[in-house]
Amino acid sequence: MKAYKDMDKNELLALKEELSGAYEAVKRKGLSLNMARGKPSDEQLDLSMGLLDVVNSGMKVVAADGIDCRNYGEMDGIYEAKKLLADMVGLPPENMIVCGSSSLSIMYDTVSHAYALGVNGNTPWCKQEKVKFLCPVPGYDRHFAITESFGIEMINIPLYQDGPDMKLVKEYVETDPAVKGIWCVPKYSNPTGCTYSDEVVRAFAALKPAAPDFRIFWDNAYAIHDLYDNGGDQLLNIMDECKKAGNENLAFVFCSTSKVTFAGGGIAGIASSPENAEWFRKTLAIRTIGYDKINQLRHALHFGGIEGMKKRMAEHAAIIRPKFEAVYECFDRELAGLEIGTWTKPNGGYFISFDALEGCAKNIVAKCKEAGMVTTGAGATFPYKKDPKDQNIRIAPTFPSLQDIKTAAELFALCVKLCSVEKLLEE
Repeated sequence: MKAYKDMDKNELLALKEELSGAYEAVKRKGLSLNMARGKPSDEQLDLSMGLLDVVNSGMKVVAADGIDCRNYGEMDGIYEAKKLLADMVGLPPENMIVCGSSSLSIMYDTVSHAYALGVNGNTPWCKQEKVKFLCPVPGYDRHFAITESFGIEMINIPLYQDGPDMKLVKEYVETDPAVKGIWCVPKYSNPTGCTYSDEVVRAFAALKPAAPDFRIFWDNAYAIHDLYDNGGDQLLNIMDECKKAGNENLAFVFCSTSKVTFAGGGIAGIASSPENAEWFRKTLAIRTIGYDKINQLRHALHFGGIEGMKKRMAEHAAIIRPKFEAVYECFDRELAGLEIGTWTKPNGGYFISFDALEGCAKNIVAKCKEAGMVTTGAGATFPYKKDPKDQNIRIAPTFPSLQDIKTAAELFALCVKLCSVEKLLEE
């Protein structure tokens, strides 16, 4: 294929006419497709229906150590659930606090507690002149929404294939006491699918923050979400590295089973150092008298341990892997060699990141919508929804059927080509 940038004006005009005709033909089909959010499909959710049968009215709803799961108390969660989540992220159970069903809620609570009450005895963020957060981009829009809601200034940090630009991270963290945190999705990052290298993890652990209340918000959402059975990407343990570096309090680790069992009915947790955990417990005790221990128990009984959970994840992978590969196949066939876009091919997680020509993302998303397909909004993967280059689009292949994914990928590729030709003709 000839690269679009190498075409003369007449070639581009002829191509635009051809692509416009194909686009109008697709519009007449009246499609209704949605690739906007990374939701599990019905087929994936069906895998965990047995979760509803492991606890019933004829049994004693009691944890292994005799705790009655129907009653108040046990703020940390029952031991079985703590171990299950701790094993997901490679930490000891005593480091884990099991909360409700959403890790996003825990992250919100952690920022809220820091903002209103202060971290480990430090001045509350709301009483400090300026609070800033580092945001690797492209990144997770809901992370950015949390910090934006508190009026915290967000700073873009480039995200590479091996993780964030650590030279820039180090410069901000170690020289500016207003920098209080950084958002991280360290394995199969949302949306690029990259996994932080050992060097990057060690660089995080070795940071010497100017602010004593700086924390790494380590959202290990895709810790066991491998697409292939080759062992997946390997992520160094941030808590182990922080301890080695004498920075035991530096990181909060978040995880959940939201994309393991039921997206709206899983269990979620936060893990950190003993000092950080004690701070979180104190603030948590004001918020609740205990989370749903019955749900914690049934997750523990359903899986029987981390091996049962890993087996379930292999079943998930068998469902969603063909959807990812259908997107790759289409993009390789329709877009490779045209030099109008690049895309990631992650080994796990829930997303594909697409970078169009500069200034094209909003137009691509708009054309997709006009033709009957909803995608994640252009700019959503950046703080304040402002992509400075207007080029990144997050693709979420998991929820639609395989046939719909194939149709959606074809439409997306067509819109990329048409918008790229229009952009080049403008120039």
